[in-house]
Amino acid sequence: AVVIGAGKAAAAMAFEIERQWGAPLRGTVVVPRGHELHCDYINVITAAHPVPDENSIAASRRLLSDVSQLSENDTVLCLLSGGGSALLTLPLPGVTLDDLLCMDAQKAEVIRNTEQFVRRRPANNVLLWGARGTGKSTLIKAAFNAFVNRGLRLIEVEKEHLVDLVEIVETLAGRPERFLIYCDDLSFEADDAGYKSLKAVLEGSIAAPAENVMIYASSNRRHLLPESKADNQDVHVIDGEIHPGEAIEEKVSLSERFGLWLSFYPFDQAQYLEIVEHWLQRLDSGSCSDPETRLAALRWARQRGSRSGRVARQFAIDQAGRGD
Repeated sequence: AVVIGAGKAAAAMAFEIERQWGAPLRGTVVVPRGHELHCDYINVITAAHPVPDENSIAASRRLLSDVSQLSENDTVLCLLSGGGSALLTLPLPGVTLDDLLCMDAQKAEVIRNTEQFVRRRPANNVLLWGARGTGKSTLIKAAFNAFVNRGLRLIEVEKEHLVDLVEIVETLAGRPERFLIYCDDLSFEADDAGYKSLKAVLEGSIAAPAENVMIYASSNRRHLLPESKADNQDVHVIDGEIHPGEAIEEKVSLSERFGLWLSFYPFDQAQYLEIVEHWLQRLDSGSCSDPETRLAALRWARQRGSRSGRVARQFAIDQAGRGD
């Protein structure tokens, strides 16, 4: 059996599994410094928390190596505890700005803003919102890869950990690196605890935001919160002017704290085929100039009900896999 894990309690859990498990064990767990525990068969790696370091990257690669050659008959035990997501970090290879097509305006704005941030000039927090699969998250990752050699660091914070956002930012303040806090597929319900933490970090708290931290978020919702029919029924008309109700004002207030809004819309057929062609060439798996390949790409999109960049790349991967 193979054991992999991350988090403050990962070493303790691995230690106990070694005591209780009868069969041979191997694997790797990564824990914050100060939480290590000796295990006989399972490798324990210590790394920085909550800010990833070189050990975090090495641990991520080791975990991937531990499971890369497994078959369906192998047993994998995954041990996750608090802080696990911050301990595992590995820049996504192969994601470049050149791979992002049909979003020139959005790409230029993200690069300009990130360049300003890296140069220690004023820059804005960024919200990328719009249709699914249009490259919002990939653009953030590609921008990070473009500036990583200039001291930029990327920390992904999942929605359930946003309650710790103030503490994370306080930990990063004063460090020499520049940090992008990345929140993927961000949206809230009205009673989510992380909602107020994000508002406080963006703007509005007594303390000034950290100079070396910026928040880049992607979402399918423009205002990050659900908008109900009842909210719009609270609109008042005064002297012929429309005045939104308090519920709408509250929901808009969060998204307005992002200084830079970038919208992403579904691709049309020509744009979809352009992206398909790019990935077919990248993977050396044909061309849309072939009528059969073009029709197959259109069928692929129709079956999935989407002409997104993600769907285009998935089609090209499928074609590459079918080739000799």
